Amino acid sequence: MIRPMTADDISYIQHIAHITWNDTYAGIIPENIQTAFIDRSYSNAMMIKRMEKTHMLVAECEKGIPIGFLNFTREDEDGDSELTAMYILPSHQHSGYGKKLFDYTVSMLGNAKQIFVYVDSRNTAGRAFYEKQGFELLEVFEEYFEGYPVETAQYVYYIHETVYAY
Repeated sequence: MIRPMTADDISYIQHIAHITWNDTYAGIIPENIQTAFIDRSYSNAMMIKRMEKTHMLVAECEKGIPIGFLNFTREDEDGDSELTAMYILPSHQHSGYGKKLFDYTVSMLGNAKQIFVYVDSRNTAGRAFYEKQGFELLEVFEEYFEGYPVETAQYVYYIHETVYAY
């Protein structure tokens, strides 16, 4: 099931972020940099702020336990939104939860025209997922993440309006 996040989910989301970051970025981003980022970006205060300022969705397994989440911004005046985080526990990846989270996101973005996402270029699983959903690669660029050099791939997903014939 996909649903909006509540304050009761914070500890689950923090756990999911730690596990998936360690799994995804092992050998790509040093563990101490990952930990510093996760501790700051997923602190209780930041989680409350994310729920207030953006959309946070939770994917629950059949037992009702959160196993993944997706965070995206509200659409701006240009019709843009950014998917800022999406993580599914490794034990539940390739089970359709990512697609369900993404489809729910698109359904919530009533007037949005496009969704952007930024992915570490070496995150092949993440890139493959976004490409499978229909995201198009815009560019790959170098930047610093927490002072560590990385290469980032920027993708866009164009939301096509349904045209009805009368």
